[in-house]
Amino acid sequence: MQRYDVIVLGAGAAGMFAAIEAGRRGRRVLVIDHAKAAGEKIRISGGGRCNFTNLGVGAERFISRNPRFALSALKRYTARDFVARVDAAGIAWHEKTLGQLFCDGSATQIVQMLLRDMAQAGCELWLGCALSAVRRVETGFEVDTARGPVGGASVIVATGGKSIPKMGATGFGYRVAEAFGLPLVETRPGLVPLTFAAQELDWMQPLSGVALPARVSCGKTGFDEAVLFTHRGLSGPAVLQISSYWREGEAVVLNLAPGVDVAAFLRGEKQAAGRAMLRTALGKLLPERLARHVEAQAGVAGPMAEMGRATLDQVAQAVGAWRLVPVGSEGYRTAEVTLGGVDTDALDGRSMEAKGVPGLYFVGEVVDVTGWLGGYNFQWAWSSGWAAGQVA
Repeated sequence: MQRYDVIVLGAGAAGMFAAIEAGRRGRRVLVIDHAKAAGEKIRISGGGRCNFTNLGVGAERFISRNPRFALSALKRYTARDFVARVDAAGIAWHEKTLGQLFCDGSATQIVQMLLRDMAQAGCELWLGCALSAVRRVETGFEVDTARGPVGGASVIVATGGKSIPKMGATGFGYRVAEAFGLPLVETRPGLVPLTFAAQELDWMQPLSGVALPARVSCGKTGFDEAVLFTHRGLSGPAVLQISSYWREGEAVVLNLAPGVDVAAFLRGEKQAAGRAMLRTALGKLLPERLARHVEAQAGVAGPMAEMGRATLDQVAQAVGAWRLVPVGSEGYRTAEVTLGGVDTDALDGRSMEAKGVPGLYFVGEVVDVTGWLGGYNFQWAWSSGWAAGQVA
């Protein structure tokens, strides 16, 4: 049986980064993935440009039963640290909105950087190799693979979550955790478009393709970014963000004109151009198709001069606090991340080692730490992988 110091399960962002750090410490490292290529989620991320980190990392931008759990790793390996590594690799990048950093070129540059660093650190990589079980033995661990069993003093589980199964996502990491008695937090799709019942889709589908800046809220949480109407419901960055906080049966509230006193605006439009139709005034705030829909929903016809204050206030409420109840989401098929995972109470926040199972580590998406849209989940992958790689 081949033996290694560290066996990393999963050749995604967190797994490769953990492998690099362990390899640089002189450890003999094997990385195993059932996919045919490493870093496939990196490759497709950010529209093919990889939103590889965010300059605004903070505990409040991560969802977990214990959001502060992530802070130790995030503070010890920061966004600036990863940017320095990207710079050293000669990869050009730019900042978009809200602290999001993207490659100027292709996301494959990040994958190639990681593969190169792994090779230089002496890591061995097995791709297209299925995994079936991990068990504890006297010398550490044994991992059953399609190439036969391999032994290791330590195992780092970096197999990700259930999101985007067409990219090869599975729940393998959760099964490993359960096999060793580690508790799990309920998993569900995150950063995912929301879907609606047939009666809403009747009017939503004609709006498919309409996008606008808006604020989307659920409870006390809200996001100011773009909203996109689709033939299934709602998408766009603001909706993806709120989906991680939304639960079945709850409403989401859309403010289609954030920062605008819509009631005062409509009264001003009525006074300035009373003969104009409502949709004409709304068209100054909203895309035309959406303005026409709001007018139709208000059930009004004729010029604004004929509309009373109560009618205008009703329209303003529809624009500024539009309450909708999704019936679900598009699920793991299109979800960018998986919420929940290995309970952080079962892990050491500095090393990512499982409490009570020396030598077993969990990093990245498989852990109950989920970041906002915009590079936060990649930074968690780098930071948690780095933390495990220092000690495994």
